[in-house]
Amino acid sequence: MLSKSQISFIKSLHQKKYRKENGLFLVEGMKSITEFLNSQYNVQSIYCLADNISKLPKLSQKQKVFEVSDQDLTKISTLKTPQEALAILEIPKQYDFKRYKADDELVFILDGVQDPGNLGTIIRTLDWFGFDKIICSTDTVEVYNPKVVQATMGSLARVKVVYTDLKELLSTETLPIYGTLLDGKNIFEVKWPPSGYIVLGSEGNGISKEIKALVTEAITIPGAGNTESLNVAISAAICCTEIKRINYIKN
Repeated sequence: MLSKSQISFIKSLHQKKYRKENGLFLVEGMKSITEFLNSQYNVQSIYCLADNISKLPKLSQKQKVFEVSDQDLTKISTLKTPQEALAILEIPKQYDFKRYKADDELVFILDGVQDPGNLGTIIRTLDWFGFDKIICSTDTVEVYNPKVVQATMGSLARVKVVYTDLKELLSTETLPIYGTLLDGKNIFEVKWPPSGYIVLGSEGNGISKEIKALVTEAITIPGAGNTESLNVAISAAICCTEIKRINYIKN
């Protein structure tokens, strides 16, 4: 049984303020926790229902496991229907930004994406297609938001995310900068280079004015319906598909 102080502390990590203050975040679900246990992330502790403890992979002595009841799990979970386990992980230090420069690859950039589900789905999609990094504007939703983490389904364990000033990054860039806009070149006609950036804008406003000015080639996903825009996570998936399709043809 968890103490009141344990429950209170874990619940505090539901909020961004306390995640930042303590350098910790939450992961829920046995599959996702296992993904992080097999990654470079530091898993501090796991709170698990008794029947599921045996499903955990081999742990180090530093990782503590607490057997909890359904009631306790409900109290500490961020979900309406809690899963079988919850873990507390350390937020890694900001990655070396030089590793995110698109020297020999195409790198996705998110400009002001606000919906946690969209960011999580984009991370999961990039992982599926083999992209292992993503650059976000400082006003993009926090990647350690529980809803984002949940939507990644464990892919966050493999996809590194960095936040930076996009204008500062792109204003001196010499590589191609593609931007998903409504009046760009048909994406199915784009000849993707080996290196460059692909910018996806926010759900409501698209790419911001200052970043749009830095885009060197606007691209559009053509549609035949009447809706005015395409979901940003779907746009990311289509971009990934086209990039991989073209690379497959080249090879």
